[in-house]
Amino acid sequence: MVCVHRKGATRAFPPGHPETPEAYQKTGQPVLIPGDMGRYSYVLVGTGQAFEEAFGSSCHGAGRLMSRNRALKSVRGRNVAREMEQRGVIVQADSYRTLGEEIPEAYKDVAQVVRVVENAGLAKIVAQLKPIGVVKG
Repeated sequence: MVCVHRKGATRAFPPGHPETPEAYQKTGQPVLIPGDMGRYSYVLVGTGQAFEEAFGSSCHGAGRLMSRNRALKSVRGRNVAREMEQRGVIVQADSYRTLGEEIPEAYKDVAQVVRVVENAGLAKIVAQLKPIGVVKG
């Protein structure tokens, strides 16, 4: 028996796998890869190759470029909520600190991360999602 602990990853089961939910048997397990609040996120589907090579797993996010403390230092004097509104994204956060820790530049460009996942054969891109509202808290 194998127990898979997905720290920093999410399920990416292929079409036809017995543990893939019935609604996704023909397409594969949905794989949600969030980006940052200012750019985009992705929906992908799992593949047989992900199951064979990565225990049916894929990454589950873009990954940070900055620590939370470094991000907070970089937002001093900025109005992050206004910056997001100018990008067409409405944000609601429980504090300035929470919002500051999550600035877009604190994260890798998820498009590059997703390309690596797709090129490795772990999942196939279905859709790119553009944020319009973000709740942090």
